[in-house]
Amino acid sequence: MYEYVIEGGHPINGTITASGNKNAALPCLAATLLTAEPVILHNIPDIEDTGVMLKILEALGSKIEKLDKHSWKIQNDDIKTSELPKELTKKVRGSIVFAGPLLARTGKCEMMPPGGDVIGRRRVDTHFLALQQLGANISAQGHFSFSANKLVGADIFLDEASVTATENAVMAAVFAEGTTLIQNAASEPHIQDTCKMLVAMGAKISGIGSNIITIEGVKKLHSCEYTIGPDYIEIGSYIGMAAATRGSITIKGIRPAEMRPLTNSFNKIGINWQISGDELTVSSMQNMKVNADLGNMIPKIDDMPWPGFPADLTSIMTVVSTQVEGTVLIFEKMFESRMFFVDKLITMGAKITLCDPHRAVVSGPSMLHGEILVSPDIRAGMAMVIAAMCAHGESRIRNVYQIERGYEDLVGRLQSLGAHIKKVEAE
Repeated sequence: MYEYVIEGGHPINGTITASGNKNAALPCLAATLLTAEPVILHNIPDIEDTGVMLKILEALGSKIEKLDKHSWKIQNDDIKTSELPKELTKKVRGSIVFAGPLLARTGKCEMMPPGGDVIGRRRVDTHFLALQQLGANISAQGHFSFSANKLVGADIFLDEASVTATENAVMAAVFAEGTTLIQNAASEPHIQDTCKMLVAMGAKISGIGSNIITIEGVKKLHSCEYTIGPDYIEIGSYIGMAAATRGSITIKGIRPAEMRPLTNSFNKIGINWQISGDELTVSSMQNMKVNADLGNMIPKIDDMPWPGFPADLTSIMTVVSTQVEGTVLIFEKMFESRMFFVDKLITMGAKITLCDPHRAVVSGPSMLHGEILVSPDIRAGMAMVIAAMCAHGESRIRNVYQIERGYEDLVGRLQSLGAHIKKVEAE
């Protein structure tokens, strides 16, 4: 077991290139199961979650070749089993996206309930409802069992705009007989990447980027070469880190359009950036003051489905707000346990009132001090890293495996930006 040792008070400064989008890489890796021909994927982030997904593919019979650090060639001409290995499935929430492609390709899928972050109840009901409407039989007695003699296109209205349920439904529907209409579909950039990859493989999908997706079933898919887009959650995390530490950063390889849903919320706490081409720069000269709503009311930063502010950045915004002058309400609507990590921020000196499992009032700026912390999930873990970098003194963060599931070479990249951080054996 490892932990991070961080000495606070050192602003980050420098340039990095955005990693590939973790949440796009996972379904795109699963989508390779939909063809017997080789698929080449580029810009796959070198993180724990993608490593687990590749191991699951190998266990299913995939032939995998590493072309370089971020590129992989995968061929599934001989799927040996439709049962996901239990221990690997428990390590990553994204393993659920194997259900759709395995069902479409082999007519069955067996798996344990997926693992991942512990941030409250994470429903799989929407996956079941969507796949059942396409013709799947599903059992959830201790483990998940999916089967279908034939998938048939359907008019599906998702009961929530679930990202992974949308991905599973799309991947299953590419081989379904006839036309599938998915309404109330999620439309995040990673879903768009998944759909664009499938189109490159020969799928017929329209409405990409909207909440209504239409899929015309085809008989087979073919090989393709596809490049995953940048991880806007990682980009938002580094933006927050630069501002909170009073540093500056340039991030290369961004997609400017994907920054728009982040702009308004960061502006509410006095943080902005400049974009030139595919480069984003956060300067050290930030206002760092809460901009009150009309009538001098406390502003609210709340998450919502794309193109709203992403839920995965609410933890980051909470800790950044502790370093901003003024008061702001953070409203995390999706996961009832995600905000519980603020107790640790309070022990560090943050002025936060946790109103209920979903809302926290943050007043700043707060002088934080070093503390021993334990990362409960990827995003809260990154928020703790930012807090430790702002704090006076030394902090230790344990359970860093959770952080490294989503952030590539975090220690090395932060060291290159001037952070005083090291990874050591846990005491």
